[in-house]
Amino acid sequence: MNKIVISVLGPDRPGIIATVTKILFEQACNIENVSQTIIRSEFSGIFIVAMPGDLTREKLHEYLQAGLTPLGLNVYVKPLDAPGVNFAVEDSEPFVITTKGPDRKGLVAAITEIIARYGVNVTNLQAVFKGGDDPENNIMIYEVDVPNDIDQNALYKDLRAKAEVLSLTISIQHRKIFEAINRI
Repeated sequence: MNKIVISVLGPDRPGIIATVTKILFEQACNIENVSQTIIRSEFSGIFIVAMPGDLTREKLHEYLQAGLTPLGLNVYVKPLDAPGVNFAVEDSEPFVITTKGPDRKGLVAAITEIIARYGVNVTNLQAVFKGGDDPENNIMIYEVDVPNDIDQNALYKDLRAKAEVLSLTISIQHRKIFEAINRI
C-alpha cells in the first residue's frame, strides 16, 4: 500500500471527520495516524493513510475534494515518502517546555529559534494567547525531542536567558515528569 498525507483545513462544523473517514473507507484506505484540532473556529486535520495499490493519489484527491469542497474545506494530498518528511531525531528524549508571560509579537519565533539552533525537533506546539499582560493568560506548550548528544545545560541556559529577556516564566521537564505532575 502507498502511504500518503492528507491535510484538511477550513471552517469547523460537525461531521468533518465523519465525511473524511467515510470517503477513505469507501476507497479501501486505512487510516494509520490522525492529528486534528480546532483553533478558534478553524478545523485542521492531518491524516496518514495507506491506499490500496489500484488507487492513485490524484484520484483520492478528487474524491476528497468532491466531498469536502461543498463544506468549505481545502484538501492537500502528498506522498508520505517525499523527501524531507521522514525527519526523526534518533537517540533523543521527549521534553515539555512551557512558557507563561505577557503577549507580544515574536514570542514563538524567539523560543523556537533557540530550539532549532540545538537541533531539537518540535513535535507539538500549543499556544493560547488571550491578550493583555496577565501572565496566566498567555501560555505556550512545546513538546520537543531533545537529542542526547547535545549540551542540554547550554540549551536550558539559552532558553532561560531568552525567557528572562521576554519577561516569560519558563519550565523545562522530561515528558514523563510533566505528565505525572499534570495528570488529572
